[in-house]
Formats: sequence, C-alpha cells, structure tokens
Amino acid sequence: MTQPLAFGAAAPPAAVVLTGRYGQVEKLDPARHVAALWEAVKVEPGLWDYMPYGPFADAQAFQSWLSERALLNDPYVYAVVNPDGCAAGLAALMAIRPDMGVIEVGHIAYAPDLQRTRLGTEAQYLLARYAFETLGYRRYEWKCNARNAASRRAAERYGFTFEGIFRQHMIVKGKNRDTAWFSILDSEWPARKAAFESWLEPANFDSQGRQRVALAAFMAASGLMS
Repeated sequence: MTQPLAFGAAAPPAAVVLTGRYGQVEKLDPARHVAALWEAVKVEPGLWDYMPYGPFADAQAFQSWLSERALLNDPYVYAVVNPDGCAAGLAALMAIRPDMGVIEVGHIAYAPDLQRTRLGTEAQYLLARYAFETLGYRRYEWKCNARNAASRRAAERYGFTFEGIFRQHMIVKGKNRDTAWFSILDSEWPARKAAFESWLEPANFDSQGRQRVALAAFMAASGLMS
C-alpha cells in the first residue's frame, strides 16, 4: 500500500536576489533592467523563434512587454544580471502548483553574450536550488517545443530527465507545438546540485575561461547521465 506523503505545500516564488560567483538572479525590474536587456537581446531576433511572443520592433515595444511581464505572479520573471549590474537574460518560474509541489523553469531568453557562459549555467543552478531548498518543491519541470533542439540539449545538460512528448500540446504563433517534457525530482536534486557546484568551481576553468571538465561529465560521474 502506498504510504501517505509527509508534504504540506511549497511556497510561491518571491522577489529575492540569488547571488552566485559569477553574477546574480533577481526579480525583474523594468526600470533597472530594460535598457541593458534590450541592448543585449536586440541583436538576435531568432531568440524568440520558439517563444509565444517576440521579436520586438523596437525598444518601446520591448519595454511595454517587459513591464507587463514584471506584474505577473505566474510566470514569475527574473533577470540574470552580470557582475557589472547589467541584465543579460530572463528566466521565469512558472506553472506554479504549490499544493502539488510542482514548478517549472521556462521563458528562458539569454542574450548571445550570456549563452554558454558560467553565469548562464549558474543562473539555472541558483533557480533550481531556490525552488527545491527554499520554496520546497518536489518536482522541477522543463518543457520546450519538441523541435527546439538547443533547449532539449540544455535541459539534458542541466540534469533534467526526458519524460516524453506531448503531441499537439499547443498552438503557438499559429503553428502546432509538440512539447518535450523534462524534470528533476527533489530526491535527485542533491546529486545534480553536486555536479553543478563541481562544474562552477573556479578551478574548473583555465586562464581563458574555458572549462576543463564539461558539466555533462560531472553529471555522468554522479550517475545521472549515460
């Protein structure tokens, strides 16, 4: 017989500052973040190919959209901020179900300069740690268009387990979307956390900032990936 869960409810995301070695994640504030974000993302209109919004015609359109996003509680949007204080990306905690202990990370929009960087990866670590250890979630999800190969690779690199495809799951920008589902469970988080932290160690990077050991290798050493 299945035993009852000793679980009450998780907490909703809040306006916290999550500080790491290479930058921080903080609640989106259009007044402080919009100028740097627009400069960072305007050079890559393809960033929005799989998003339900964008690209944006100009800075005013982007600012209007960003201001609307900042008011939402779900998705709850955070900015990824460089050490110089300039925002270079967005990520959200969303599909929030505190009573079930389920939350998703999504709406990830990284400027080209943030992609494949230590801060880009650290931001994902910080958000996952916050969801599991501070807010108390049992399940941390990642979903993306099944055709978005880059997002699927990122999910696997970050230690998410692929669970399958939901066919004809959505209509986005007038097109069918099959959705790939990934997750990390609370029981899996300690090993994934250790892999993240090993990768993020300064000693894992040479004088040019190049990684010595890939995150996938740390995940595999922890028995998380084949």
